[in-house]
Amino acid sequence: MNRIFAYIVQRAGMIDDTAAELAQAARKIDASQTPIAVVTGSGTALDMACDSLRSFFGEVWKISHEALAYPNAELVRQALVRLLPEKSIVLISHDHFGIDLAPGLSIKLDCPFLSDLVSIDQVSENSIKFVRQEFGGQVSAHYVCDLTSGAVINVRPGAFRAAPDSALSGIIVDKSDGLGSLAAKRRYVETIVAETGDVDITKHAVLVSVGRGIQEKDNVTIAEDLAEALGAAVSCSRPVVDAKWMGKSRQVGSSGKTVKPKVYLACGISGAFQHLAGIKGKPFLIAINKNAKAPIFQVADIGIVDDLLEFLPELTSKVRELRGAVAK
Repeated sequence: MNRIFAYIVQRAGMIDDTAAELAQAARKIDASQTPIAVVTGSGTALDMACDSLRSFFGEVWKISHEALAYPNAELVRQALVRLLPEKSIVLISHDHFGIDLAPGLSIKLDCPFLSDLVSIDQVSENSIKFVRQEFGGQVSAHYVCDLTSGAVINVRPGAFRAAPDSALSGIIVDKSDGLGSLAAKRRYVETIVAETGDVDITKHAVLVSVGRGIQEKDNVTIAEDLAEALGAAVSCSRPVVDAKWMGKSRQVGSSGKTVKPKVYLACGISGAFQHLAGIKGKPFLIAINKNAKAPIFQVADIGIVDDLLEFLPELTSKVRELRGAVAK
Protein backbone atom coordinates (compact mmCIF):
# COMPACT_ATOMS: atom_id res chain seq x y z
CA MET A 1 0.00 0.00 0.00
CA ASN A 2 1.10 3.60 -0.59
CA ARG A 3 2.88 5.50 2.20
CA ILE A 4 0.61 7.01 4.86
CA PHE A 5 1.21 10.52 6.19
CA ALA A 6 -0.57 12.45 8.93
CA TYR A 7 -0.55 16.25 8.87
CA ILE A 8 -0.35 17.50 12.47
CA VAL A 9 -1.31 21.05 13.45
CA GLN A 10 0.84 22.60 16.16
CA ARG A 11 0.21 25.86 17.95
CA ALA A 12 3.03 27.41 19.96
CA GLY A 13 4.76 24.03 20.00
CA MET A 14 1.73 22.19 21.40
CA ILE A 15 -0.12 19.32 19.73
CA ASP A 16 -3.48 17.93 20.81
CA ASP A 17 -4.98 14.45 21.07
CA THR A 18 -5.77 14.25 17.36
CA ALA A 19 -2.09 13.47 16.67
CA ALA A 20 -2.34 10.11 18.45
CA GLU A 21 -5.74 9.50 16.88
CA LEU A 22 -4.38 10.02 13.36
CA ALA A 23 -1.51 7.64 14.11
CA GLN A 24 -4.00 4.98 15.20
CA ALA A 25 -6.20 5.56 12.12
CA ALA A 26 -3.13 5.13 9.91
CA ARG A 27 -2.34 1.80 11.55
CA LYS A 28 -5.93 0.67 11.01
CA ILE A 29 -5.45 1.31 7.31
CA ASP A 30 -2.10 -0.50 7.12
CA ALA A 31 -0.60 -2.08 10.23
CA SER A 32 2.49 -3.19 8.31
CA GLN A 33 3.93 0.31 8.02
CA THR A 34 4.71 3.07 10.48
CA PRO A 35 2.97 6.32 9.50
CA ILE A 36 4.88 9.54 8.97
CA ALA A 37 3.91 12.78 10.70
CA VAL A 38 4.24 16.05 8.81
CA VAL A 39 4.48 19.27 10.84
CA THR A 40 4.84 22.84 9.61
CA GLY A 41 5.89 26.00 11.45
CA SER A 42 9.04 27.82 12.44
CA GLY A 43 11.46 28.35 15.32
CA THR A 44 11.60 26.53 18.63
CA ALA A 45 7.83 25.92 18.66
CA LEU A 46 8.19 23.65 15.64
CA ASP A 47 11.09 21.78 17.25
CA MET A 48 9.01 21.19 20.40
CA ALA A 49 6.07 19.86 18.40
CA CYS A 50 8.24 17.50 16.35
CA ASP A 51 9.92 16.09 19.44
CA SER A 52 6.57 15.39 21.13
CA LEU A 53 5.42 13.35 18.11
CA ARG A 54 8.29 10.85 18.21
CA SER A 55 6.35 8.47 20.49
CA PHE A 56 3.47 8.26 17.99
CA PHE A 57 5.25 8.16 14.62
CA GLY A 58 8.32 6.36 13.35
CA GLU A 59 9.29 9.40 11.32
CA VAL A 60 8.46 13.09 11.70
CA TRP A 61 8.89 15.43 8.75
CA LYS A 62 9.80 18.92 9.89
CA ILE A 63 8.89 21.71 7.44
CA SER A 64 10.20 25.05 8.65
CA HIS A 65 9.36 28.34 6.96
CA GLU A 66 8.66 31.80 8.36
CA ALA A 67 5.42 32.00 6.37
CA LEU A 68 4.19 28.86 8.17
CA ALA A 69 4.59 30.27 11.69
CA TYR A 70 0.79 30.52 11.89
CA PRO A 71 -1.25 27.74 10.17
CA ASN A 72 -2.55 28.93 6.81
CA ALA A 73 -4.23 26.28 4.67
CA GLU A 74 -3.18 27.93 1.41
CA LEU A 75 0.48 27.88 2.38
CA VAL A 76 0.41 24.43 3.94
CA ARG A 77 -1.20 23.06 0.77
CA GLN A 78 1.65 24.47 -1.31
CA ALA A 79 4.25 22.93 1.00
CA LEU A 80 2.61 19.49 1.06
CA VAL A 81 2.15 19.35 -2.71
CA ARG A 82 5.85 20.08 -3.20
CA LEU A 83 7.13 17.56 -0.65
CA LEU A 84 4.76 14.59 -0.50
CA PRO A 85 5.51 11.62 -2.78
CA GLU A 86 3.04 10.78 -5.53
CA LYS A 87 0.06 8.65 -4.54
CA SER A 88 0.43 9.39 -0.83
CA ILE A 89 -2.38 8.70 1.63
CA VAL A 90 -2.73 11.80 3.80
CA LEU A 91 -4.71 11.87 7.06
CA ILE A 92 -5.91 15.23 8.41
CA SER A 93 -8.08 15.98 11.42
CA HIS A 94 -11.68 16.89 10.60
CA ASP A 95 -11.63 20.23 12.42
CA HIS A 96 -11.86 23.83 11.17
CA PHE A 97 -8.35 23.88 9.79
CA GLY A 98 -8.50 20.36 8.38
CA ILE A 99 -11.78 21.03 6.58
CA ASP A 100 -10.12 24.08 5.00
CA LEU A 101 -6.96 22.22 4.02
CA ALA A 102 -8.04 18.77 2.85
CA PRO A 103 -10.43 19.22 -0.14
CA GLY A 104 -8.08 21.55 -2.02
CA LEU A 105 -5.13 19.30 -1.23
CA SER A 106 -6.88 16.32 -2.81
CA ILE A 107 -7.43 18.36 -5.98
CA LYS A 108 -3.77 19.40 -6.10
CA LEU A 109 -2.64 15.80 -5.53
CA ASP A 110 -5.24 14.48 -8.01
CA CYS A 111 -6.56 11.83 -5.65
CA PRO A 112 -9.84 10.93 -3.88
CA PHE A 113 -11.07 12.92 -0.89
CA LEU A 114 -12.81 11.20 2.06
CA SER A 115 -14.56 13.46 4.54
CA ASP A 116 -15.37 12.92 8.23
CA LEU A 117 -14.22 9.31 8.60
CA VAL A 118 -15.47 7.85 11.90
CA SER A 119 -14.38 4.23 11.56
CA ILE A 120 -12.73 1.78 9.19
CA ASP A 121 -14.78 -1.28 8.35
CA GLN A 122 -12.44 -3.13 6.01
CA VAL A 123 -9.14 -2.61 4.21
CA SER A 124 -7.77 -4.52 1.25
CA GLU A 125 -4.46 -4.03 -0.55
CA ASN A 126 -5.67 -1.14 -2.67
CA SER A 127 -8.97 -0.02 -1.19
CA ILE A 128 -10.66 0.99 2.05
CA LYS A 129 -14.23 0.55 3.24
CA PHE A 130 -14.92 3.31 5.70
CA VAL A 131 -17.84 4.71 7.65
CA ARG A 132 -19.11 8.26 8.00
CA GLN A 133 -22.32 9.57 9.47
CA GLU A 134 -25.08 11.33 7.56
CA PHE A 135 -28.18 13.33 8.57
CA GLY A 136 -26.70 14.60 11.83
CA GLY A 137 -25.46 11.18 12.87
CA GLN A 138 -28.77 9.37 12.37
CA VAL A 139 -27.40 7.19 9.55
CA SER A 140 -24.04 5.42 9.23
CA ALA A 141 -23.02 5.31 5.58
CA HIS A 142 -20.43 2.85 4.24
CA TYR A 143 -18.18 3.82 1.34
CA VAL A 144 -15.48 2.03 -0.63
CA CYS A 145 -12.55 4.08 -1.94
CA ASP A 146 -9.76 3.00 -4.29
CA LEU A 147 -6.42 4.00 -2.75
CA THR A 148 -4.31 3.22 -5.81
CA SER A 149 -3.77 6.90 -6.62
CA GLY A 150 -3.56 7.88 -2.95
CA ALA A 151 -6.16 9.76 -0.93
CA VAL A 152 -6.73 12.69 1.41
CA ILE A 153 -8.81 11.67 4.41
CA ASN A 154 -10.42 13.87 7.08
CA VAL A 155 -10.62 11.86 10.32
CA ARG A 156 -13.17 12.91 12.93
CA PRO A 157 -11.56 13.92 16.26
CA GLY A 158 -12.28 11.34 18.94
CA ALA A 159 -13.13 8.56 16.48
CA PHE A 160 -9.89 6.66 17.19
CA ARG A 161 -8.37 6.29 20.63
CA ALA A 162 -4.67 5.74 21.01
CA ALA A 163 -1.80 6.09 23.46
CA PRO A 164 1.90 6.69 22.84
CA ASP A 165 3.96 3.63 21.94
CA SER A 166 6.65 3.34 24.63
CA ALA A 167 8.77 1.27 22.27
CA LEU A 168 8.67 3.89 19.53
CA SER A 169 11.18 6.71 19.22
CA GLY A 170 10.75 8.22 15.79
CA ILE A 171 13.38 10.18 13.93
CA ILE A 172 12.96 13.81 12.89
CA VAL A 173 13.71 14.53 9.25
CA ASP A 174 14.14 18.15 8.15
CA LYS A 175 12.38 18.63 4.82
CA SER A 176 12.69 22.43 4.75
CA ASP A 177 15.46 22.70 2.16
CA GLY A 178 14.24 23.38 -1.34
CA LEU A 179 10.75 24.35 -0.21
CA GLY A 180 11.09 27.70 -1.98
CA SER A 181 8.90 30.75 -1.55
CA LEU A 182 5.32 30.55 -0.32
CA ALA A 183 2.60 33.10 -1.00
CA ALA A 184 -1.10 33.26 -0.18
CA LYS A 185 -3.97 35.61 -0.87
CA ARG A 186 -4.93 35.70 2.80
CA ARG A 187 -2.81 36.39 5.85
CA TYR A 188 -2.98 35.94 9.59
CA VAL A 189 -4.03 39.12 11.41
CA GLU A 190 -4.63 38.27 15.06
CA THR A 191 -6.17 35.80 17.48
CA ILE A 192 -9.07 37.07 19.57
CA VAL A 193 -9.57 35.02 22.72
CA ALA A 194 -13.19 34.56 23.76
CA GLU A 195 -14.29 35.96 27.09
CA THR A 196 -14.21 33.46 29.95
CA GLY A 197 -17.57 34.40 31.46
CA ASP A 198 -18.66 33.79 35.04
CA VAL A 199 -17.29 30.22 35.02
CA ASP A 200 -14.25 28.99 33.08
CA ILE A 201 -15.33 25.52 31.95
CA THR A 202 -11.81 24.79 30.66
CA LYS A 203 -10.51 24.66 34.25
CA HIS A 204 -12.92 22.06 35.65
CA ALA A 205 -12.12 18.36 36.07
CA VAL A 206 -15.80 17.35 35.90
CA LEU A 207 -18.38 18.81 33.51
CA VAL A 208 -22.12 18.19 33.35
CA SER A 209 -22.95 19.16 29.79
CA VAL A 210 -26.50 19.60 28.49
CA GLY A 211 -27.85 19.54 24.97
CA ARG A 212 -31.13 19.93 23.18
CA GLY A 213 -32.55 17.05 25.22
CA ILE A 214 -32.87 19.35 28.25
CA GLN A 215 -35.95 20.66 26.36
CA GLU A 216 -36.30 24.10 27.97
CA LYS A 217 -34.39 26.74 29.94
CA ASP A 218 -36.03 26.00 33.28
CA ASN A 219 -34.75 22.41 33.12
CA VAL A 220 -31.12 23.57 33.16
CA THR A 221 -31.45 23.79 36.95
CA ILE A 222 -31.61 19.97 37.01
CA ALA A 223 -28.09 19.85 35.57
CA GLU A 224 -26.96 22.62 37.91
CA ASP A 225 -28.14 20.61 40.92
CA LEU A 226 -26.14 17.59 39.76
CA ALA A 227 -23.08 19.73 39.09
CA GLU A 228 -23.29 21.21 42.57
CA ALA A 229 -23.50 17.75 44.11
CA LEU A 230 -20.49 16.58 42.10
CA GLY A 231 -18.42 19.72 42.56
CA ALA A 232 -18.57 20.22 38.80
CA ALA A 233 -19.48 22.94 36.32
CA VAL A 234 -22.31 23.03 33.80
CA SER A 235 -21.47 23.29 30.10
CA CYS A 236 -23.58 22.84 26.99
CA SER A 237 -23.78 22.18 23.27
CA ARG A 238 -24.49 24.82 20.63
CA PRO A 239 -28.31 24.36 20.40
CA VAL A 240 -28.58 25.38 24.07
CA VAL A 241 -26.66 28.60 23.38
CA ASP A 242 -28.67 29.27 20.20
CA ALA A 243 -31.87 28.95 22.24
CA LYS A 244 -30.37 31.43 24.77
CA TRP A 245 -30.76 28.97 27.63
CA MET A 246 -27.05 29.36 28.53
CA GLY A 247 -24.29 31.81 27.63
CA LYS A 248 -21.69 31.34 24.90
CA SER A 249 -18.93 30.97 27.50
CA ARG A 250 -20.46 27.60 28.53
CA GLN A 251 -20.46 26.11 25.02
CA VAL A 252 -18.23 23.13 24.22
CA GLY A 253 -17.38 22.41 20.61
CA SER A 254 -15.67 23.57 17.45
CA SER A 255 -17.46 26.93 17.65
CA GLY A 256 -17.17 27.10 21.45
CA LYS A 257 -14.59 26.15 24.08
CA THR A 258 -12.15 23.26 24.01
CA VAL A 259 -12.24 21.42 27.33
CA LYS A 260 -10.09 18.68 28.84
CA PRO A 261 -11.93 17.33 31.90
CA LYS A 262 -11.36 14.00 33.63
CA VAL A 263 -15.09 13.21 33.58
CA TYR A 264 -17.65 14.45 31.05
CA LEU A 265 -21.38 13.83 31.43
CA ALA A 266 -23.14 14.38 28.11
CA CYS A 267 -26.82 14.86 28.94
CA GLY A 268 -29.24 14.98 26.02
CA ILE A 269 -26.39 15.60 23.55
CA SER A 270 -26.58 13.75 20.23
CA GLY A 271 -22.82 13.61 19.66
CA ALA A 272 -22.28 15.63 16.48
CA PHE A 273 -18.63 15.95 15.52
CA GLN A 274 -18.76 19.73 16.04
CA HIS A 275 -19.40 19.10 19.73
CA LEU A 276 -16.96 16.21 20.14
CA ALA A 277 -14.22 18.32 18.56
CA GLY A 278 -14.23 20.46 21.70
CA ILE A 279 -13.58 17.52 24.06
CA LYS A 280 -9.91 16.64 24.45
CA GLY A 281 -7.80 14.49 26.74
CA LYS A 282 -9.91 11.32 26.54
CA PRO A 283 -12.12 11.99 29.58
CA PHE A 284 -14.32 9.30 31.09
CA LEU A 285 -17.42 10.05 29.03
CA ILE A 286 -20.87 9.22 30.35
CA ALA A 287 -23.72 9.67 27.86
CA ILE A 288 -27.36 9.99 28.92
CA ASN A 289 -29.85 10.08 26.05
CA LYS A 290 -33.27 8.57 25.47
CA ASN A 291 -32.36 7.91 21.81
CA ALA A 292 -30.51 4.58 21.87
CA LYS A 293 -29.10 5.29 18.38
CA ALA A 294 -27.57 8.66 19.26
CA PRO A 295 -23.98 8.91 17.90
CA ILE A 296 -22.69 9.93 21.35
CA PHE A 297 -22.97 6.29 22.45
CA GLN A 298 -20.29 5.30 19.94
CA VAL A 299 -17.64 7.25 21.86
CA ALA A 300 -19.03 6.97 25.40
CA ASP A 301 -17.39 4.86 28.10
CA ILE A 302 -20.81 4.39 29.70
CA GLY A 303 -24.10 4.84 27.85
CA ILE A 304 -27.43 5.27 29.67
CA VAL A 305 -30.64 5.16 27.64
CA ASP A 306 -33.15 7.09 29.72
CA ASP A 307 -35.08 10.34 29.99
CA LEU A 308 -32.53 12.71 31.50
CA LEU A 309 -35.28 14.79 33.14
CA GLU A 310 -36.07 11.76 35.27
CA PHE A 311 -32.58 10.26 35.51
CA LEU A 312 -30.59 13.36 36.56
CA PRO A 313 -32.62 14.13 39.71
CA GLU A 314 -32.27 10.48 40.78
CA LEU A 315 -28.52 10.61 40.16
CA THR A 316 -28.23 13.88 42.09
CA SER A 317 -30.08 12.38 45.03
CA LYS A 318 -27.83 9.32 45.04
CA VAL A 319 -24.64 11.41 44.83
CA ARG A 320 -25.74 13.53 47.80
CA GLU A 321 -26.68 10.41 49.74
CA LEU A 322 -23.26 8.83 49.15
CA ARG A 323 -21.41 12.04 49.97
CA GLY A 324 -23.39 12.38 53.17
CA ALA A 325 -22.49 8.82 54.15
CA VAL A 326 -18.80 9.50 53.49
CA ALA A 327 -18.93 12.73 55.55
CA LYS A 328 -20.28 10.79 58.53
